[in-house]
Amino acid sequence: MILPVRPAFPWMSERILDKEKNRNRRIPATARFLGTFISENRFNCGTIYKNRNVGKIPAKEHEWRMRRVGWACPVLAAAFPLLLFFWLRSADSPDYVLRAPAGHFYIVSAVALLSTGIAVAVGIAGSRLRDIKVTVLSLAFVSLAEVFAVHGLATPHLLVHTTRLAGISSPLSVLFASFWLWLSTLPSDHKIMQWFARMGNRLVIGWTVVLGVLGIASMLFSDAIERIPFAQTPLDALVASLVIVFCGVAGWRYYQAYRYSRFPLQIAMVYGCAWMVASIVIMVVGELWRLSWWLYHFLLLAAVIMMVAGLVRQHAGIRPFPLALRALFATDPVERVTSSLSPGVRALIQETESRDPYTAGHNFRVTLYALKIGEELGLSPDQMRALAQGTIVHDVGKIRIPDAILNKPGKLTPEERTVIERHPVIGYEICRLLGFMKDELDIIRYHHERWDGTGYPEGLAGENIPLLARVVAVADVYDALTSHRAYRPAWTHEQTLELIREGRGTHFDPQCVDAWLRICARDPKVYEYPNALIGQHRLHIFSAPSNPTGVSCP
Repeated sequence: MILPVRPAFPWMSERILDKEKNRNRRIPATARFLGTFISENRFNCGTIYKNRNVGKIPAKEHEWRMRRVGWACPVLAAAFPLLLFFWLRSADSPDYVLRAPAGHFYIVSAVALLSTGIAVAVGIAGSRLRDIKVTVLSLAFVSLAEVFAVHGLATPHLLVHTTRLAGISSPLSVLFASFWLWLSTLPSDHKIMQWFARMGNRLVIGWTVVLGVLGIASMLFSDAIERIPFAQTPLDALVASLVIVFCGVAGWRYYQAYRYSRFPLQIAMVYGCAWMVASIVIMVVGELWRLSWWLYHFLLLAAVIMMVAGLVRQHAGIRPFPLALRALFATDPVERVTSSLSPGVRALIQETESRDPYTAGHNFRVTLYALKIGEELGLSPDQMRALAQGTIVHDVGKIRIPDAILNKPGKLTPEERTVIERHPVIGYEICRLLGFMKDELDIIRYHHERWDGTGYPEGLAGENIPLLARVVAVADVYDALTSHRAYRPAWTHEQTLELIREGRGTHFDPQCVDAWLRICARDPKVYEYPNALIGQHRLHIFSAPSNPTGVSCP
């Protein structure tokens, strides 16, 4: 669908032009940014998920439907179980006592422990995907499943003979989960999220172990918990209030992002938050063993299933699950580029390259060149994964550049040059809200910085420029010069290498230049490498995967 075009840069221009303000001012809300950027650039990620009805209705009507149906369905999802609960609680309803402690013990405990294993796997997958939002979401799943397992194991008069532990653990599980859901809405360059990213798998495993130890301790010392003097009702009210606030904020932010981007994970999180709010109300108000009391168990299970389904749908796309799993654990960076990108990232790449027919395949070729330089420099596997995933979207900010400037056949005016030099910061702003980690964000923001400090957007110099951005700078210039452009023919391989040699120590990092020259000396036809992969049908993520590079053989 093509949405109406509104005035360009309604809120970003002033902040991007002023470097210091851009660094110090707080970013706008996720919803405002994604809604503005996607609607103003005729970009709808929902096409990736085959929303076949979108193109059959007028743009204004479709936007109205998104706003109306978008909020109505999640509200009804929370309201319906609450209405059912209060109807069952009314005097005229059959709210029978369904006392089944053994069934509660086995079913709740088994499902919760199984969910814990799935949640840990999701967290490890998040690290493999280098998506910090997935990692943080897994902590919400771990919290909900593991603490709720204590609720099942603490069923009165089976393993333990007290009732307070089961009553405490269920609302605490929802509280912990809602807290992590709220944290997952923070941008990926937030200090908290950066610390989480540095922790990696240790964060997921560590939090799982901590909750497990506390759960075992609470089971062993359940009698001591029974003797703690506190009032259950005020505690329940406090926990319920916090859950409603955390889930309300998280659900609203995910809903606002979904209104335009249509990512499956976003709408799944909206429904999950709605059901968690309904479940905490039922926990606090419900009466033990009543039919109405059992509702919140099914609501929490539905919330977990919905959230995990959203994750799988967004990151596996339409591929069979075995292929998605294989791609997730691929060790070859090239294989990760060609087979493991999420549909959301693919949509960004496709939209970026569709804007300029001369640059179709540019992101892929630059990524492959950068990976060769990275291998030559001996980068770690984690750095290579970051290099692959950051380079493939390094020019995504060009989505916000007007076509008249992006495809201008002649020389750019100073004003036009100012506009096009905004694209690294625009791309950075887009990807920081989509869960990209710091290394990838550094590539996007700083790949046009120069070694001597005369680059943009911030004029960094020398080793102040992140290493991966310095690697991409060499690969980017090489591919740009050896490709046809609207304003010039392609350079030869030898001409481009000569310019890169001349830029050693001024434009480029000397060690990156030396690494690329060594690669070219060993393989004088290295420029054929990307097209060879395209010929082998390994490239399938671009709408126009091949275009003439114009490279002349030396």
